Formats: sequence, structure tokens, C-alpha cells
Amino acid sequence: MHQLVDGHGRPLVVLLGPGQGGDSPMFPHLMAHLSIARPGPGRPRTRPERVRADKAYSSRAIRRHLRERRIIAVIPEPSDPNPRVALVAGLGRWR
Repeated sequence: MHQLVDGHGRPLVVLLGPGQGGDSPMFPHLMAHLSIARPGPGRPRTRPERVRADKAYSSRAIRRHLRERRIIAVIPEPSDPNPRVALVAGLGRWR
């Protein structure tokens, strides 16, 4: 289950994905279904000011998607984005 919620934890979009599927591939689908009703007349908003997410959503593709839509990304960077670098670099052990 994948959700987009507002700042108060109220669900805005809920999608069911494959059981073994990752979080990142579902992000564009969640954003495509986003529709926030305005308090008065007018069409619903489809672009929030900013998006907060956990480290699972910290990929270049997601950050590019948000930048293209002029949305501020509040997503922490992983402390070690690629732990296999030490092994590939010939150090022979994990860091």
C-alpha cells in the first residue's frame, strides 16, 4: 500500500501495488493521481508546494520529477548511497 498524505496525516492518494514492488517505482503514479480540492470554486490543485519522503524515495529520477514540476523535495539523502563501492574499489570488505 502506497499513500500520499497531507501535513496532518490525512490520506490524499492511496494506491495498491505489487507485494514485492519497491517504493520508488510507485511515486510517479501517486503524483499523477494527486488532486487537492480548493476551499472555493476552481479546479483542484495537482502540484503541492513541497513533498516530504523517507530515504526510500531518494533517487535521482524522483528528484528530477519533482524539479520538473517545480516542487520542493524534502527527502533525506542516504548516509551511504552505494555500500558496494568499497567492494568494487578493491578494498575487499564492506564499509
